[in-house]
Amino acid sequence: MAISPTLEGFRAAFRRPSLTLAEIMWRWTAGATAAALFFFGLFEYLNTLPVTNGELLFLRTRQPYLVGEAIAHILRGSLNRAAMAGMLAVWMLTCLWIIAASLGRVATVRGVLDYFRVDRAFAGGSANDGERDVASNVSTPAVDERIEAREATEVRESPFRTLTRLNCLRAAVALAALLGFVGASILASFASPDANPRPGVAFFLFLPLAALICWVWGALNWLLSLAGLFAVRDGEDAVGAISTAVSFCRERTGSIFAVSTWTGLAHLVAFVGATTVVTMPMAFAAVVPWRLVVVGITLVTLAYFVVADWLYMARLAGYVCVAEMPEALLAPLSPAPPTPPPITAPPLQTTIDRDEPILSDVPQTLDGSFPKVRV
Repeated sequence: MAISPTLEGFRAAFRRPSLTLAEIMWRWTAGATAAALFFFGLFEYLNTLPVTNGELLFLRTRQPYLVGEAIAHILRGSLNRAAMAGMLAVWMLTCLWIIAASLGRVATVRGVLDYFRVDRAFAGGSANDGERDVASNVSTPAVDERIEAREATEVRESPFRTLTRLNCLRAAVALAALLGFVGASILASFASPDANPRPGVAFFLFLPLAALICWVWGALNWLLSLAGLFAVRDGEDAVGAISTAVSFCRERTGSIFAVSTWTGLAHLVAFVGATTVVTMPMAFAAVVPWRLVVVGITLVTLAYFVVADWLYMARLAGYVCVAEMPEALLAPLSPAPPTPPPITAPPLQTTIDRDEPILSDVPQTLDGSFPKVRV
């Protein structure tokens, strides 16, 4: 290609580290809040559980059966409160994620658009911009009034509002996926009744259903995430942004597939490397204090999250590059036409052809004239 969107995405993420920092800020804010709320709620819930001397005695025996009976007796009658508190916490965290994701996506997409339109000068332009360029060459009062009237009547949706709706749809899709897993487990359990249990058959029936649910959820989540790009760039509503995203995928499938594939492979390499490095502190768990092991695992995990956010920003920049560049720059370079072989003139004959009859070889008449030859 004339320009590689994948390389441009990596270049944008490398030259604009503030974009990755903004992505890290909103993602880690939601993640840290969720982790803090989980541990705080867990410790508070455990503090409310009464433990009798008999249950404590069973726990100190370290026998699996006695320990299980003691834990079941301690948790008896309190799981309803934990479930209600967990549902309330999930709902509040979902609202926090929707707001943080909407604000963060507006900031990052605008930053990437500014990079490609100002620094790289890849702006593709819109329909009104093209019409205004034509009107600048042939300017008439009628054309100017028509363009101004269109821009005055055009209503641009707030990007934050549109992204909020799109993120609500993403949360709904995630909830539907969870319900789908529950339904798949129920369907798979029919193959293993209590009278004739067959857990292997139930597992093999559940596995393809779970894979299908994961694929559908991933595809819908990716499409809704891509629609946020057009909600910020074009100021469209939720339905218009989704429609534009679908058309964008249909028109420039090859470029989008290339960006997604290369960034996905880079993410896979980062994940494999992080999981390999994490095993190193765990190997020294028997000789070093456990606190150092936990610190090492935490640092490696945070480094992986940083790399993952950077790769996500590179992928988003690649999508913006594909959307902003004209079609001519994304088309593959056509090979140069073959040059025709040079036309060579026949060699100049500088010798006498002895087989060619000459005038002296023609017989003459008695009066010295040449005979007439009939053609």
